[in-house]
Amino acid sequence: MIDLDNISVQAGQFRLDAVSLTVPTGRYGVLMGKTGSGKTTLLESVLGLRSIISGRIRLGDEDVTALNPAVRGIGYVPQDGALFSRMNVRDHLSFALDIRRVDRKTAEARVAELADMLHITPLLDRTPLGLSGGERQRVALGRALSFRPQILCLDEPLSALDTDTRLQMCELLEDVRRRTGVTTLHVTHNLDEAERLADCLFRITDGKIETSKPSAH
Repeated sequence: MIDLDNISVQAGQFRLDAVSLTVPTGRYGVLMGKTGSGKTTLLESVLGLRSIISGRIRLGDEDVTALNPAVRGIGYVPQDGALFSRMNVRDHLSFALDIRRVDRKTAEARVAELADMLHITPLLDRTPLGLSGGERQRVALGRALSFRPQILCLDEPLSALDTDTRLQMCELLEDVRRRTGVTTLHVTHNLDEAERLADCLFRITDGKIETSKPSAH
């Protein structure tokens, strides 16, 4: 579960006051809104990258309001993927496992599993240079999922992709959700993308969050 309870947060001159949303365990939540409406600010609050002024953030059964990002156990896919240019795809997929000192045999098995699920096995020895936008986002998604997080956050991960690639990535995200059951909060401004993926659809307008029912998918 992702639960934001009466969150107030400030980013420069921008401020959100007493906003709440809940994504039930195992559900796919999508947060929409115009540019500058506060979507990414809220996502950063969940991640722990931005401190909140008041309110409470719960992930699963744990109150994480005061916890730093490293111990919140969230898989994160930023908008640009944020891949490391000198690391190959295999290294990206094992990165979080290496930090957690997972033994090599277990890490190698997990990398192979992720590469198969994300259809990037032929890319394992390549660096990000020369990968397509869709391939880069698959790698970023694999890195985020590698340590089997309970929570996944995505910040407009498909915004730079062409229509065909976006549709392919939507299919992939649906498959990942079926396979992993990870609770997800996905920020986007694309309505088709939102209605296809969302179990819970939230719109932020003038500092208020409205919950709407997505179309059947």
